[in-house]
Amino acid sequence: MRDVAAVRLARVVSVGRNAAWIAFEGSDELLFASLRKHLERLSLVPGDLVRAVPMDDERLVIDHREPRTFALERKTAGGRIKTMAANVDGIAIVSAFAQPPFTPTMVDELLAFAEIHDLKARLLLTKADLAERPDIERILALYGRLGYMVLSINPRARVGLDEVDREFQGHQTLLIGQSGVGKSSLFRALGGPATVGEVSAIGRGRQTTTTGRLHHFAHGFLIDSPGVSEFELHGEPWSEVAYGFIEFRPYLGKCRFSDCSHRSEPDCAIRAAVKTGEISASRFESYTSIVNCERS
Repeated sequence: MRDVAAVRLARVVSVGRNAAWIAFEGSDELLFASLRKHLERLSLVPGDLVRAVPMDDERLVIDHREPRTFALERKTAGGRIKTMAANVDGIAIVSAFAQPPFTPTMVDELLAFAEIHDLKARLLLTKADLAERPDIERILALYGRLGYMVLSINPRARVGLDEVDREFQGHQTLLIGQSGVGKSSLFRALGGPATVGEVSAIGRGRQTTTTGRLHHFAHGFLIDSPGVSEFELHGEPWSEVAYGFIEFRPYLGKCRFSDCSHRSEPDCAIRAAVKTGEISASRFESYTSIVNCERS
């Protein structure tokens, strides 16, 4: 039986077929909920706001999805449009200075993804105690000069957590990062769960091991994202990828050829800026790696 008074707003964190892990507004506790039968064709994604109601048999049932303020979509390698998340306004990239080593191409591709999709991007860097000071300073300076919020954090020692809390208040953010960079430690340090069950492909009744996590801030939330590969720039032309590198923008349209890919054409304004140091060599290498992959 449905108790109208018991219907509450909840945030979707992890999804499966006809079911999802949700957290009621203001709580980080993840609860398993099935989709009401007449809504089983409704697609849910992390970040969706839904209405859920407890049933007499202690099950939770989602019976409505609120209108989305924003849908994060990308084109898949096959050319179809995939909705990845909803109601978010930014991404936070977690990367380690060492163990695993800092991977500029991955970070730069995620930053370009954020620029292309008009999302605010932030960079959280962990494991400074395992890296050389010159490498740390070089990475912080590079991305700081580009205008990104870059923060070195140590969740276990609670270093940088006050800045994280201030930065994410009032924002709805996806957290993205490879395995081993410290996402679980960050969620634990913030007071949220390290891991929760992931909805199975079947959706009803059975749960497997790990992925979704959520932490509420004042008037905002941080939600664990799909894997890093979900944010690759599949299908994006090099003109879009170049636009995603914010320091390229003053030079776009100034090459000899209007369709310049900035790889080998003569009189390329981007490559000239790399030679003079106005664009960093590492960022340009990331760009060429992305577009060469797209064109291979």
